[in-house]
Amino acid sequence: MHWQPTKQHHISLHTQIVEWIATRIASGDFPIGMQLPTQRALAMQFNVNRSTITSALDELKARGLLEAYVGRGTFVTASPWHTLLPTPNWQQHINDSIHKPNIDTIQLINDYEPNEQMIRLGTGELAPSLLPRTALQQSLASITLDEKLLNYCEPQGSIALRQAICAHVEKRGIITTPRNILVVSGALQALQLIALGLLQRGSIIFQPSASYLNSIHPFQSAGMYMRTLDDVTTLTSLPHAAQSLYYAMPTLHNPSGYTWTDEERKTYYTVCQKLALPILEDDVYGELSFQPTQPLKAIDTTGHVLYVGSVSKTLSPGLRIGWIIAPEAVITRLADVKMQTDYGSSTLSQQLVTHWLTSGKYDAHVATLKETLHVRAQFLHALLLHHFQDLASWEQSTGGFYIWVRFHEPVIQKSLFLSLLQQNILIHPGYMYELNDFHHIRLSYAYASFDDLTTGIEQLAKAIKRRTY
Repeated sequence: MHWQPTKQHHISLHTQIVEWIATRIASGDFPIGMQLPTQRALAMQFNVNRSTITSALDELKARGLLEAYVGRGTFVTASPWHTLLPTPNWQQHINDSIHKPNIDTIQLINDYEPNEQMIRLGTGELAPSLLPRTALQQSLASITLDEKLLNYCEPQGSIALRQAICAHVEKRGIITTPRNILVVSGALQALQLIALGLLQRGSIIFQPSASYLNSIHPFQSAGMYMRTLDDVTTLTSLPHAAQSLYYAMPTLHNPSGYTWTDEERKTYYTVCQKLALPILEDDVYGELSFQPTQPLKAIDTTGHVLYVGSVSKTLSPGLRIGWIIAPEAVITRLADVKMQTDYGSSTLSQQLVTHWLTSGKYDAHVATLKETLHVRAQFLHALLLHHFQDLASWEQSTGGFYIWVRFHEPVIQKSLFLSLLQQNILIHPGYMYELNDFHHIRLSYAYASFDDLTTGIEQLAKAIKRRTY
């Protein structure tokens, strides 16, 4: 909901809000059974006093459009046309759907991130100034639009791009062939394809306690179970009658930023191999390590590791290009599933990424990007030392986008998130990545400017120290 009433309008704020909500109900945008946000959230959304919201909701209740239940909230109960025409209960359809919804904190982040007034302290994107816009534009201008480029691509993706990916990952120790590569529309699609094409309902996905997978639901929505496993060496056997998979980010884990040592890589790989437990390696941040680091896939000689890479964190998320490296039979299966879902990734994006990988532009860009990110990481580290040295602990970043900060007290509450949101500051609380984690916050140095980082961290510090939330 991005609409706001205006004080310059001749109609009162109260009436504007009443009519806007009534119109949304009449159009079906707010279906019967939908729960409205809290009065506090609505007041913040519409930038009005809570009393204005209270009176507006009271009028809508009097019209029979809303009903409030103590301890549950306010719900849409009817529309102006409800007594005239039967309407589908869309809210029931939504509630009973297969794909699980995100928690409301993540939904609010997704809603507010496009707002240019927001200081985005946790976002998983590069700042627009760090994207090679001019160079990409020049590359696009040089591409010849032939009939192949304007049509669907082969199931596994462009052979030229797969050959380029082979050469690219070989620099980091992965030896593979184009037959073992599937081009996908970003790493998230890779996870979705693996969930749909390789696993069955009831499968168990092992993951670290704080995990990016807890902020998305590709496996849970496919009827699979998530199990916390911080130390694979403690696993002596796998559950019976269920497929299993170990999801790992050995290099620059999201959100913690931790990178496995060489010894940990060898140990974890050996244990999983003995258990016949496949490893899904998500390496989207691996190329942004400040020190050269090989993927886990580089030591895989038996096809035990499903490897996922992407250019979304290095070149441009808008290109929607990533890849899976896996045994040929797995790639054939996943390519078939992908063709049934989207008929292939953008051919234009594939051509562009091929050009950047083969021309040397990509490697040069990533090298410069890492230098810039290193400076930004040091800047954020200095801010944290200034404001939180006695309140929290963290490790200096070794690459990627984030610093994972742990406060000694459970201060990273939803109320803090909402309070900062009112000040146009977006944070990524720890409870997004692990249920009931109110100690951690994921801070990003990759997006906000130095000025915005300074302002945002200062306001975060004030709110925490004064408990003004």
